[in-house]
Amino acid sequence: MKLLISRMLPDAVMDKARAEFDVTLRDTSDPMSEAEVTEAIGAYDVILPTLGDRFTAVAISSSTPRAKLLANFGVGYNHIDVDAARAQGIAVTNTPGAVTDATADIAMTLMLMTARRAGEGERLVRAGQWTGWQPTQMLGLHLTGKTVGIIGMGRIGQAIANRCRHGFGCKIIFANRSRKEIEGATQCDSIEDLARKADVVVAATPGGPETRHLIGKSVFDAMQRHAIFVNISRGDVVDEAALVSALQSGAFGGAGLDVYEHEPKVPEALKAMENVTLLPHLGTNTLEVRTSMGMMALDNLIAFAAGKDLPNPV
Repeated sequence: MKLLISRMLPDAVMDKARAEFDVTLRDTSDPMSEAEVTEAIGAYDVILPTLGDRFTAVAISSSTPRAKLLANFGVGYNHIDVDAARAQGIAVTNTPGAVTDATADIAMTLMLMTARRAGEGERLVRAGQWTGWQPTQMLGLHLTGKTVGIIGMGRIGQAIANRCRHGFGCKIIFANRSRKEIEGATQCDSIEDLARKADVVVAATPGGPETRHLIGKSVFDAMQRHAIFVNISRGDVVDEAALVSALQSGAFGGAGLDVYEHEPKVPEALKAMENVTLLPHLGTNTLEVRTSMGMMALDNLIAFAAGKDLPNPV
């Protein structure tokens, strides 16, 4: 089978892919354009896309499809119009599970960096402006024992909750689209209710049309003035303009962000704020995790080629 891989993956993944398929690797690290997507769907049997590749309804429906599977590299697939793919007889898979712990770790990184003003402190040292230890210098938020509110209690949300509860003695509250019983955690009636109670609010919900701008002005207005907001889900889950406005007005204490509504574009207003921690979408950035993600995507491709059930259908 002819396989298109949209961007370079770890060596072990590429080696296995070439052993199983007739592989074409794009010679750029840029996301696929709609025109490329349309061409690829008509030219390849299977495709391994990833974040940012523009598998829109228009791009998918503009081709007579040869491709029968999009084995997405990543758990998030909001860059793929799944309904349009299904209408063309194209299945979609993703890589759940492989990303859980690494993404939860980045959530903790952002919580601690923002609460303890670590980014601000590093900039101070690098700029040569640190004059030595002072009793009241750069006082931050003590994370231990605080209330952490998690929006979206799936695999990643629960992994964050476990780290906060067992590692820092935090009280866990959460908001979720469906009712859930989670040991050691209390479900809130709404996101706004969660925001009013939490010292740290963490967005861990999937992306896609159903959650676009799920978190906006009403949530930020409800947050406590000392609280911090962390987003490790998808950028468009947050109304970024509302986030900037709330931070500028001092509605809450600070933010830690790994994703952005229009990434890689990051608003200058966010970059200018000392109380905001900004990471370049590092959620799954370890060799072990990226290799596991690639192998999981290949498992879906190999099962498809063998006529077996897909391990991770969307």
